[in-house]
Amino acid sequence: MKITIVGTGYVGLVSGASFAEMGAEVTCVDINEAKIADLCNGLIPIYEPGLEDLVAKNVAAGRLRFSTSLRDNLDGVDMVFTAVGTPPKADGSADLRHVEQVAHEVGQWMTGYIVFVTKSTVPVGTWRKVKKIIAGELDKRGTKIDFDVASNPEFLKEGAAIKDFMSPDRVVVGVESQRARELMERLYKPFLLNNFRVIFMDVSSAEMTKYAANAMLATRISFMNDVATLCELVGADVEMVRRGIGSDNRIGMKFLYPGTGYGGSCFPKDVRALAATARELGHRMQVIEAVDEVNNAQKLVLFAKLLKHFGSLAGRRIAVWGLAFKPETDDIREAPAMVLIEQLLHVGAVVTVYDPAAMLEVRKALGDKVCYAPDMYAAAEGADALCVVTEWKEFRLPDWKILRAAMKGHALFDGRNIYDRGELSAAGFSYYRIG
Repeated sequence: MKITIVGTGYVGLVSGASFAEMGAEVTCVDINEAKIADLCNGLIPIYEPGLEDLVAKNVAAGRLRFSTSLRDNLDGVDMVFTAVGTPPKADGSADLRHVEQVAHEVGQWMTGYIVFVTKSTVPVGTWRKVKKIIAGELDKRGTKIDFDVASNPEFLKEGAAIKDFMSPDRVVVGVESQRARELMERLYKPFLLNNFRVIFMDVSSAEMTKYAANAMLATRISFMNDVATLCELVGADVEMVRRGIGSDNRIGMKFLYPGTGYGGSCFPKDVRALAATARELGHRMQVIEAVDEVNNAQKLVLFAKLLKHFGSLAGRRIAVWGLAFKPETDDIREAPAMVLIEQLLHVGAVVTVYDPAAMLEVRKALGDKVCYAPDMYAAAEGADALCVVTEWKEFRLPDWKILRAAMKGHALFDGRNIYDRGELSAAGFSYYRIG
């Protein structure tokens, strides 16, 4: 099969390389000339374990190529996937300009039947807008060419995207015709051979499934964080509570870990966009709005604990371990660590940071406002307190003697509840956690 994917960000590049690995002929298109030049030279613009090798392998095999021209990559194509960004507007709704621009160009230059597939996260009903745009461009040309619009939302976890794509829990495909379904079945046949679930439905339901899935996971996180706050007030141990409720097989343990709130490019944006869609239709999603409110408040928790411990943070040296919004990524979009750092800088604290992958991204965002350490122990050198915000594996078993000797003060604020209170107390630390 021959497919074109527009957008070489996280979703587009992972999807393109993975489809190519399954035997499809893939062209990834992006208007960013510098990014395409880098990709052609083997330079990957995002941090994702295994992606660099997968891209290199399929470029060498001739199944994956890169281009800046959508027009030149429509002839003979079976499908066009849009994987461009849908950033939030000021009111939380999704900005569809990039998706719509792709639809305009497809309508202007397509030469034969294609399936236009939205892989970008888009509000329910976007497929109708896209269909109208493409049909309008064909009318302007005085040309009649059949096409279909489909939805194939992604459910990739940053840090495990290749595995998720190759071994998915499920693949959701929304189609409006049998012809489109047959093409999508051909594309996903390698997954069907391995008995992975490909779930076909109408296009609107597929669009809604993406938002509903992310909103549900975000809800579990905010629920547990809300419970953690109450646990502190009543003297309960949130870890015991988590185990107690998670042992119920109707609930389960996933996404019930208390922490400093969720971040990244998906959950915050999608939760707000879902609420905005409801408001546009005269409905209020009260639970979803509360999920966002709780999450915003949770990002302030570590700062509040620091302030309570020290009284004043002016001039205090605070070390921060973990800057990405989650492990195994360099993505700092809406990361809790970035909120904490901004608060610390605002009150005059001196901040030293370390992250295994996200240092370059933080340097781009903060410049010389913070100090950058080459490793976790160097970050703690002379610190009055240490905040662990992202649960990278290398943070799980530190040498407490080395850490205590490096620090000036001995307060440790565990934003992910990865340490044992008794062990920290025995090692001479004042230990604070969530719940």
